[in-house]
Amino acid sequence: MNGLFKTAKNKVELMAILNLSPDSFYAPSHCKNVDQALRQSYKFIKDGAQYLDIGAESSRPGSRPISEEDEIQRLAPVVKKLKKEFPDIKLSIDTYKPEAAKAALDEGAHIINDISGGSLKMLEIISKYKAGVVLMHMKGTPETMQVSPVYDDLLQEISSFLKQKIENAENSGIAKEKIWIDPGIGFGKTVDHNLELIAKLDVFKKLGKPVLLGASRKSFIGEILDQQVGERLEGSLATAIMGYLKGADILRVHDVGATQRTITMFSALWEKTALEEK
Repeated sequence: MNGLFKTAKNKVELMAILNLSPDSFYAPSHCKNVDQALRQSYKFIKDGAQYLDIGAESSRPGSRPISEEDEIQRLAPVVKKLKKEFPDIKLSIDTYKPEAAKAALDEGAHIINDISGGSLKMLEIISKYKAGVVLMHMKGTPETMQVSPVYDDLLQEISSFLKQKIENAENSGIAKEKIWIDPGIGFGKTVDHNLELIAKLDVFKKLGKPVLLGASRKSFIGEILDQQVGERLEGSLATAIMGYLKGADILRVHDVGATQRTITMFSALWEKTALEEK
């Protein structure tokens, strides 16, 4: 697989979370200004991140949207600076707003990570810039998504949603190799839904696109372990290992260094096990 989204056998890439929103659910990931974003990005890249995912509006459960103008004001200077300082790193923009995406793409962003799965207007803009897209599943909106979400058939419903979004993206002219999918852990899902999605992540490989898993420090980990967000590293690393086993192509994480070391060590053990079983 070539282009923006490349993978190798038994390898998984890391997307670092860079938050510009002051109400992010994990405060240590918040960058208050351009200089802080630059320092944090440098550390992420040094720790092994291939992508930086930059978000200016919180999408945590119960959060309310900000204006498109405010989002652009937060995004544009950071994207411009990171593009200049790190020309070889791929910049992803976590937004569902077309004009915010356009502003970031104007500054040199490479990928739009759209939690809504991509409106037709959004897809047209991405296509025009020949950029990549992550198509995510969400049930409802961030403000309402965790109010008793129900599915008749979890895997089938999400697969059908993503299949339609892939068709929309391809019909809009986005290159097939620049389309990723994300089942949307925590976005309109119960604890059991999230566990099933991660345990059966390989189901989504049938859609023929690279799969992104974003489970880092999310609330379902806290509910299972009875831990606050700052104490969820071990739980996050466990989900990263399962994601690796189930074929995730990229892990979207807060803790790049810890995840990189965990996956590198587990990969060495796993590959040795596989060789011995042949």
